[in-house]
Amino acid sequence: MKVLLQARCFQCLAIPGSVRALHKDYRIIAPQNFSSYELMKQDFKLEIPEYFNFAADVLDQWTKKEKAGERPSNPAFWWINGNGEEVRWSFEELGSLSRKFANILTEACDLQRGDRVIAILPRIPEWWLANVACLRTGTVFIPGTTQLTQKDILYRLQSSKAKCIITNEVLAPAVDAIAPKCENLHSKLIVSQNPREGWENLKEMMKHASDNHTCVKTKHNETMAIYFTSGTSGSPKMTEHTHSSFGLGLSINGRFWLDLTSSDIMWNTSDTGWAKSTWSSVFSPWTQGTCVFAHYLPRFEPTSILQTLSKFPITVFCSAPTAYRMLVQTDMTSYKFKSLKHCVSAGEPITPEVSEQWRNRTGLDIYEGYGQTETILDVNGNVLPPGQEGDIGIRVLPNRPFGLFTRYVDDPSKTASTLRGNFYITGDRGYMDEDGYFWFVARSDDIILSSGYRIGPFEVESALMEHPAVSESAVVSSPDPIRGEVVKAFIVLNPGYKSHDKEQLKKEIQEHVKKTTAPYKYPRKVEFIQELPKTISGKIKRNELRKKEWETI
Repeated sequence: MKVLLQARCFQCLAIPGSVRALHKDYRIIAPQNFSSYELMKQDFKLEIPEYFNFAADVLDQWTKKEKAGERPSNPAFWWINGNGEEVRWSFEELGSLSRKFANILTEACDLQRGDRVIAILPRIPEWWLANVACLRTGTVFIPGTTQLTQKDILYRLQSSKAKCIITNEVLAPAVDAIAPKCENLHSKLIVSQNPREGWENLKEMMKHASDNHTCVKTKHNETMAIYFTSGTSGSPKMTEHTHSSFGLGLSINGRFWLDLTSSDIMWNTSDTGWAKSTWSSVFSPWTQGTCVFAHYLPRFEPTSILQTLSKFPITVFCSAPTAYRMLVQTDMTSYKFKSLKHCVSAGEPITPEVSEQWRNRTGLDIYEGYGQTETILDVNGNVLPPGQEGDIGIRVLPNRPFGLFTRYVDDPSKTASTLRGNFYITGDRGYMDEDGYFWFVARSDDIILSSGYRIGPFEVESALMEHPAVSESAVVSSPDPIRGEVVKAFIVLNPGYKSHDKEQLKKEIQEHVKKTTAPYKYPRKVEFIQELPKTISGKIKRNELRKKEWETI
């Protein structure tokens, strides 16, 4: 399950003295919430009640603790925009404002329990209020990134049959252009200082709304949210989550992987359009009574990130591997992170080189989270012994883990295709070692079969990243008349190497990979490109690169 790898990360905190001595600023910080992984497994139990609602059963309970003086004076929510504006809410204020928003959804927008609401907002306070307001009303929250195009928005509105959309003045024109094609859409809320024809202005409505609202009583397995996949292959699909899968399931993340308490301040940089933002900017921290820190940041700026980590008392930081890579490529010598004590990453594997550079510059390790792991299976659904590579699966029969998404909405055949025997197949390849640790290899469709060897792209990409010329890389299979397939690397060069002789550079990089990893894994083909194709969530579209290679046959 999800916590298996995440919790085990903390076993690595007891770094031997010989390693610690290599880095004079290395800091060993004991976990706050458990003393050992084995004791955690033994003592931790999570009971699922028949009825559960995160707003009433968690957030409102923190309000009570706050009023009773049983919680530190941290705000519940702390937002900045980089231009001097700042918002701080206590849990009591969060409760009052979200109840006002809830009344707007049920009264002005005439939404009923189970109706779907799409929210396409940047990192602004109203996004957090929308999350909680949907919880309070039993409406289904569907986030979308502000990078969505008009076509993307149309696809999501039509697929989800959403009755309400919440966005800002930047995307409102795109919504207006496609709204006539969305027969279910009847309410449009805009977050803006200015009025817009055909839209209800949320800021104005909040000024007059009542905060007298009774939270609906939701069953634990009722639909809470729908998330569109990032669409690395095919059209994005709708994945459904219940009130317990995030509201209760992510208490494990908050307590053990993020290691949060009510005294912490947690900053997760994820885009509001992705489930990761809901995981680490809403449920995981607020289950622990932690302060959620947010920075508007319309685009990722390494210096702004470093300045914020240095200026504000942030204790836990979460960001994507790409972000960490950009940070370590920036001059960090003038920044001091006095409050920071725990750093995590998720989404894609992080390279050893980036981890080491971050450790050298901050004295802290990066703990990776991987949200899908339990068992390694063969093609027939049989559990494999240690050391043998197979498909990573989660046992769903006889009992499906409640933290796993329920289904692909309106796509029973896709849902059924993920099952093999008693297991849900994650689409990842990996193996378990003799000590019981799981090792990620690659996405199943990314594996390269060359002359009988199975090669995962991540290991090759990690080796490539250790070469100073390489800024980014993607490794895919390419057809070969003798070997069937060979490794091909698409490389984005660092600025200082763009004028170098490409043939000579190619040979240097190939030799570097041969020495760094097994010789048969080196990229026999290398292509230098300006940028890698990515999804709007920032994941590399290896399938697109691979398709181009094989289309030439």
